[in-house]
Amino acid sequence: MLGLLINKMEKREMEYMVKRELEEIRIDLEDTRIDNSVKAAMKDRYHVLFQLLRRLGNEKDCIKYMPKASRK
Repeated sequence: MLGLLINKMEKREMEYMVKRELEEIRIDLEDTRIDNSVKAAMKDRYHVLFQLLRRLGNEKDCIKYMPKASRK
């Protein structure tokens, strides 16, 4: 386990970067030109970033970015 000490401004910046990356991955996952093996790696990255967002963001953000498979 690792710990991280950040201030509120750094937390907001990290949250913003994670959300932006999640949005980019979402868009890329819908692109039919991308190979399925690449999409699988992107889904794994999305999951890791979502777990980070759960630690940083609020419930509203987590629901918005929740992976589709977990929404069932």
